[in-house]
Amino acid sequence: MAVLRLLSAGAAQAVCQAVIADFRKSTGHEVEAAYGAVGAMKARMVGGEPVDAIILSAQLIQDLVSAGMVAVSSVTDIGRVGTGVAVRAGTPLPEVRTREALRGNILAASVIVCPDPATATAGKIVMKLMERLGVASKVEDHMQFFPNGNAAMNWLAASQGSMELGITQNTEILPIKGVTLVGPLPDEFQMKTVYTAGIAARAAQPELAREFVRMLTGPEFQPRLSEAGFEI
Repeated sequence: MAVLRLLSAGAAQAVCQAVIADFRKSTGHEVEAAYGAVGAMKARMVGGEPVDAIILSAQLIQDLVSAGMVAVSSVTDIGRVGTGVAVRAGTPLPEVRTREALRGNILAASVIVCPDPATATAGKIVMKLMERLGVASKVEDHMQFFPNGNAAMNWLAASQGSMELGITQNTEILPIKGVTLVGPLPDEFQMKTVYTAGIAARAAQPELAREFVRMLTGPEFQPRLSEAGFEI
């Protein structure tokens, strides 16, 4: 039995886990997967960690192609992901559809959780949102950063506080039990991210990596990508 080694952005965690289940059944081979902020996942590959397939934002995949670490012929887009607002399930849903309403509810929030902007795409989007709303200095003491959106949403699901918001990519909100996607950020603040799969230039299991990427991006899997929050 061979082992496919996968590094993936947290935004693709739910769909990767679904593909892994199918992959194991169809190939009889194992997958060792790690998920996290795109910057952290890229750093692990650059640092020499053995990788067969990697899923990051399109720009970071291109950086790895330029560095000769990902085979250019293997690069395949998965889909685009938007950013949304979440609350703990069962709590009131704030209005977030307009600039004014979103700004007011962000200022009223006791805690705002999001991925760490130092390494995560969604965290950078959140900080740009705060700057554009003119509230960055007003809410800095209420913000809590997490290694990725999955960790932020799990914290929110388990919290017992009131007036708490989570902001991250939709694919990191929808799979988490205990949180509710209130809605997407208004169009003027959306910065949709394209996620892309690539195969390591020095993959130990290039054929398995190709099969995994084929299953993930094939037409038969597209409905599950859409359900998870990807725009195909």
